[in-house]
Amino acid sequence: MWAGHCCSWSRLQVLDAIGRALRLDLDARGHLFRLAGLNPSPGPTSFRDSVHPELLRLLDAFPHSAAYVLNPAFDVLATNGVAAALLSPFVGTVNMVRVLFRHPQARSVFPDWPTLTENVVHALRLNAGLYPDDPEIQSLVTDLRQDSPEFRSLWEDQTVGGLTRMFKVVHHPDAGRIELTYQAFDVRDASGQQLLVGTPAPGSRSAEALAQLAAVHAST
Repeated sequence: MWAGHCCSWSRLQVLDAIGRALRLDLDARGHLFRLAGLNPSPGPTSFRDSVHPELLRLLDAFPHSAAYVLNPAFDVLATNGVAAALLSPFVGTVNMVRVLFRHPQARSVFPDWPTLTENVVHALRLNAGLYPDDPEIQSLVTDLRQDSPEFRSLWEDQTVGGLTRMFKVVHHPDAGRIELTYQAFDVRDASGQQLLVGTPAPGSRSAEALAQLAAVHAST
């Protein structure tokens, strides 16, 4: 037992040194350890796609921001009214990765499409390492590798990275250009779920446009 512990510790030190030499960030280094079998991988739970009622109420606590909950495969599980209005061009498609690579309006709605898709695929690869037996992630990756050369190229890049704070531009067909700063939060009591909140600058044209869009969407 002690010999095995020493061997594992030695491997951990070697991989840590490699990660530091390559200047990998914490997400990438954690992914490297998991691939080597040195970190326990949290498995998806039966409640992964169930959004807790308290979290649903929290979404409405962001009346001026687009807030929604994603599962590890980036299915949209729940939205507040603002997010529903913002994502209205994609009604009928719940998976944001499929939206980006398959929806005909994706590149026009997201003018920073290359950067956005890069970030999302890197985050999906991170989740694939965290949940290696997840059938939704496996199916999603298989389908898009076959259908999308852009996805296949990004996936084979092997880069990983979690969703963090980022600036995003949305060109909504009914509201025009909307600029948002997004922040991602892990939902600690539902493994793999994330809360994303996109907020416009107070008093900006984007804030006005987002508010008007949400009002129109709520009245229809």
